[in-house]
Formats: sequence, structure tokens, C-alpha cells
Amino acid sequence: MPEAFELQEHESVLEVTLCRGKANTITAEDSRQLNRMWEGFRDNATQRFAILTGKGEKFFSAGWDLKNVAESGEVSDSDYGSGGFGGLNHPRNLYKPIICAVNGIACGGGFEMMLGCDIIVAEEHSTFALPEINVGVLPDCGVVKLRRRIPYHVAVELMMTGRWMDAQEAKHWGLVNHVVPQGEGLVKAREIADQLEAGPPLLYPAIKQVLRMTETISENEAFSVHDACFTVEKVNRSEDIKEGALAFSEKRKPVWRGK
Repeated sequence: MPEAFELQEHESVLEVTLCRGKANTITAEDSRQLNRMWEGFRDNATQRFAILTGKGEKFFSAGWDLKNVAESGEVSDSDYGSGGFGGLNHPRNLYKPIICAVNGIACGGGFEMMLGCDIIVAEEHSTFALPEINVGVLPDCGVVKLRRRIPYHVAVELMMTGRWMDAQEAKHWGLVNHVVPQGEGLVKAREIADQLEAGPPLLYPAIKQVLRMTETISENEAFSVHDACFTVEKVNRSEDIKEGALAFSEKRKPVWRGK
């Protein structure tokens, strides 16, 4: 059994709880295991959504296990797995929705794992930082992804000073979707998963694939990419698209089959 995370399945939802030590930290070996876990989730037809959270009330995750680094000599450019640190930096073909329930401190690699999720719920006591500057480490995912999520000057200050951001500021910049009372993050994440579960299964992968593949290209190019995406083709040729129109005309809720 992995030491760094626990898994629970609730129908079509896979819940992943980071759990190494007091701060839910991650070693290179943990990261490789997380990569394999996310790949398994990607390939499991019955698991349609995932929720990522941390164990306890103080930490979501402090990221890279610096105590282990000091003891083992693990280097910053270690093999973290095909999808990078924690498996969510650049996962291959992972187009299923991942909801993050931040339940405390999310810093360093923990913050970066959060950035790899699609919908983010933060409990009101949560705080965020990329403090790698204080230990001479480059926040690899941060320098690539954070600027794409929040304004440039805010992102640069966070990375160059290592300062902390509270949940309300994170909400202000659009870094998190919801701020909820302490202890209610997982409850809210499950509510969102239930809402998604009631929707058309083929649409979520299509939305996520197109968003990811068109993030840095012009609108004209983006439409060409959109038309070439296999997930979009599945939607356009599906029985569900006919069912949606029929249900609308019959004034009833559609019955989605994912076909």
C-alpha cells in the first residue's frame, strides 16, 4: 500500500487523500506512485471524476518532502513520473474532471498539485505559497502554470518573495472557485462531483481537452484544434447529443448514456 496517499471509491468518484506525515508531503517515489495512480484513474471507465484532498485540518500538502531530501540526498530534478510532480503537472491524456478540496496549507509542490486540478474548493483557513525561493529551488510547475491562472505581477511576486496568500485573496484572483467554512471542503467537493455526475459524460473530457490544447494558440488555430479533438468527435457523433435535443423538445430531463 502507498504511504503517501489513500484511495476511496464512491460510485464513479475516486477520492485521493494525501497522507504522508504531518504535512502530507511527497517524495520522488511517492510522486511516481501518484503518477501510476492517476494513469489508472484515467484508464478506468467506471471512475469518471476524482477529488484530491489532504489528511487532517492543518495541511493540504506541503509538497516536496524536504526532510527526506536532507536525509537521502534526493535531487530536485529526480524522476517524478511521466506527469511530473504528483502526476498533475503535465499528465498525458487525462481529461476527466479533478476537484481539489484544499483543507489547510497548500505550499510548494502541494500548491502546484492544486494547480493541476480543474475545480478548486478552499476551506477558509487555507493558505497558499510557493516558498521554494527560500530553499533555492525553482517552482517548476509554478513558473509555467501560475502566470496562466492569475495576473503576471501577482504570480511573479508570489514566486520571487515566497509570500503567503489567504483563501479570500486566492478567491479574488480566481485561483480557487469556492471558499467554505473549515471542515466543509470535502462536503462541497462531493456536492460538485454529484452535480457533474448528473451531466452528460462525454462533454467533460471534450471541454477539458479543448481547453488544454488551445490554451496558448490563436482563436483561428483553436477552432481547427477543436475540430480535430477526438473527444469532440465523440460528442458530435453520440446518441447523447440526439437525446439532449429530444429531451428539450419533450420538456423532460435527458437520460445520458455516455454513448
